[in-house]
Amino acid sequence: MSDQKKTKGKCVYCGKSFSKSGMTRHLKSCAERSKQIALLGGKLNETVDLFHLHVYDAYSGDYWMHLEMSGSAKLKELDSYLRAIWLECCGHMSEFSYKRWEDEIPQNSIAENIFEPGLEIFHMYDFGTTSETKIKVIDKRKGISHTRYPIFLMSRNDVPEFLCKECGAKAEWLCIECMYENDDCTFCDKHIESHPHDEYGEPMPLVNSPRIGMCGYDGPAEPQY
Repeated sequence: MSDQKKTKGKCVYCGKSFSKSGMTRHLKSCAERSKQIALLGGKLNETVDLFHLHVYDAYSGDYWMHLEMSGSAKLKELDSYLRAIWLECCGHMSEFSYKRWEDEIPQNSIAENIFEPGLEIFHMYDFGTTSETKIKVIDKRKGISHTRYPIFLMSRNDVPEFLCKECGAKAEWLCIECMYENDDCTFCDKHIESHPHDEYGEPMPLVNSPRIGMCGYDGPAEPQY
């Protein structure tokens, strides 16, 4: 899919857009984020360890998120979040590991017992047509979370822009047959109607997920909460 452009995303605190690497730097110094953290305050006995996670597709890197996860949450809650926002299609198995397919980390592990700034681990979903995600721990703070849930979405890449193979307009569809034969596989609403796709099933909608075109994945690619 060679017509894809590098993605940017918006900071949930201030609304400014940055690239994947730019967002990592921005969140460390975002004035609005600092203000909201200060407003939450919290007595010492009310604060918890919170981990800033940079989560991204291991293959292209164009799909990425910045999450803040409670240290008291278990990895299985992160697994559920990744499934809901990016991955779930057929109830496949998944695992966390320190290395690709090695040194598996139990999903009942508590985050604060595993995470530390600088740590990088892997998440694998579907052991046949595998979606591989890297998770890097950027930072740790003690405070009050912005949500009652175990994970807070601080930023996510905008929907990638794909161009129609035929006319160059914004593409909405992915032809699986063309994807396996060559890179020119995305089409607009008009041209997908006349495009032949006899094998590999019907075309799939382009959604904001690294799993597009894999195992019939068609979304919803939305946050779990």
